[in-house]
Amino acid sequence: MLKGEARADVAIIGGGFTGLSAALHLAEAGFDVALLEAHRAGWGASGRNGGQLGSGQRQEQTEIERLMGRDDARHLWTLAEEAKTLVKDLVARHAIDCDLKPGVAHACFSDREVAHEHAYADHLAKHYGYTELEKLDRDAMQALCPSPRYVGGTLDMSAGHLHPLNYALGLARAAEAAGAKIYEQSQVHTVIEGDEVELRTGAGKLRARHLILAANGYLGGLNRKVAARVMPINNFIAATPPLGDEAARVLARDVAVADSKFVVNYFRLSDDKRLLFGGGESYGYRFPDIDRTVRKPMAEIFPHLADIPFDYTWGGTLAITLRRLPYLARTAPNILSASGYSGHGVGTATHAGMLMAKAIEGDASGFDTMSRIPVRPFPGGAMMRSPLLALAMTWFSLRDRLGV
Repeated sequence: MLKGEARADVAIIGGGFTGLSAALHLAEAGFDVALLEAHRAGWGASGRNGGQLGSGQRQEQTEIERLMGRDDARHLWTLAEEAKTLVKDLVARHAIDCDLKPGVAHACFSDREVAHEHAYADHLAKHYGYTELEKLDRDAMQALCPSPRYVGGTLDMSAGHLHPLNYALGLARAAEAAGAKIYEQSQVHTVIEGDEVELRTGAGKLRARHLILAANGYLGGLNRKVAARVMPINNFIAATPPLGDEAARVLARDVAVADSKFVVNYFRLSDDKRLLFGGGESYGYRFPDIDRTVRKPMAEIFPHLADIPFDYTWGGTLAITLRRLPYLARTAPNILSASGYSGHGVGTATHAGMLMAKAIEGDASGFDTMSRIPVRPFPGGAMMRSPLLALAMTWFSLRDRLGV
C-alpha cells in the first residue's frame, strides 16, 4: 500500500495486463516506475477472463479496412501478430507457469456463418499472408467439438489459451524483479494534471513526470474523455467438476473455442478436465445469479450438461467500445491511456502496455497507429451509456436467438 509521499518517473494506474506490461517494459528500460492498484495485481478482468490469446484485432480485418483503409488495416494486423508473439515470448522469457497452449477454434451456428468464416480465412491468406486458419466443415467441427449446435468454423493453431491469473501474477513478479514498485490496496481517487502529475489515494500521494491510465473497466471518473468512450461490462464463467473421460464429449483436443454469437460463448478445458464455460453479460458493478446466467447458454451448446453442478463460478468487469476496437489515446501531453479491449485483451492489453512504454521511451509509432482507430463516444456520454447499451444488447441477444 502507498503511504505518505512518493515520486517516480512514471506512474501507472491499474495492475492488470496493461499496467503490468507497461511497468515491466519501462523498468527494463531503466525508468523508475510506480504502479498503483486498488486491489491486488490481476484482481480485475485480467485474472478472471477466458484466457484466449487470439489472432488479429477484435474486429475482422475487412471491417477495419472499411473503417481505416487497407494500409492502416495492414499495420493493425502486424501489431496484432506482434501482440500474440509478445505474450508467448514473455511467458517463455520469464518462465511464467500459466499453461500456455496452442489452438483457438471459432464455431458457427449456420451454413451462412460457416461460408463467411471460410471466405474470411481466404481473405487473410490472400491479403495478409496468414495461412494458419484451418477450415472446418460440419464433420471436422463435430470431431473437434461434438456440440449439436455447431456446424463448422475454423481452427487457428497459431492462437492460444492460458491461465489468465497465473499469467498476470507472472507479469507482476517479472516487473518487480526488474525494479518496478507495485502498490496494492492503493485506489486512486484524484488525478491532478500538470507538467508533473499528482495521484492521491486514501493514504498517500504519488508525483510523476508521466502517467499511464491502465484501469480499463475500473477507471471510473478519473478521466472523462476515456469514460465517454469505454464502457464497463461484466462477463461470467463457470467451472464444472472434472469430467474425466467424458471431457471428449466437450472437446476432443485441448484447444479453446469461441463462437459466432454476438454475446459470445467461449470455453476450454482445464488441466484437470473441468469445462470452463463463459457466457452472458451484465452492466454496472452488480453481478446477477452467475449459475443461472452461464447455465442457460451452456445447456444450449452442451445439452447433456444442462443439470451438472458447478464447482466454481465467477465474473469479471472488462470494457468495450462502440466498435469493439481498443481505445488508445494521449489525453494530455504526459498522460497515455489504453483500454476497451472488448474481450480481446490477453494479447492486446499486454501489447498496449508495451506500446505505451515505448512511447514514453521516445518511439510512439506503434502507439500512434493504434490511436488512429476511430473510437466514438457512446451516445449520451458516460451517464447514458449503460441503459442505451442494455437496450442494444437486448436487440443483439434477440438476433442471436433468431439466428439472423
